[in-house]
Amino acid sequence: MTNVSMLEQAIKNSGLKRKYIAEQLGLSYQGFLDKIRGKTEFVGSEIVRMKDILRIDEKTVSEIFLSRG
Repeated sequence: MTNVSMLEQAIKNSGLKRKYIAEQLGLSYQGFLDKIRGKTEFVGSEIVRMKDILRIDEKTVSEIFLSRG
């Protein structure tokens, strides 16, 4: 389960636009929003790419994408 508030903060901290991030992931903007909102899950390759795009460390990746609540 994705920690939405932490993901939102990481996106904000990156200074990047959501549309740009979606494009970098090969997703439509709506598809990206669905993943942020928990309607669909991020897959492993998207998580790895998000780490690079947002410039976050492994600990933060775990906290965002592997949280249990």
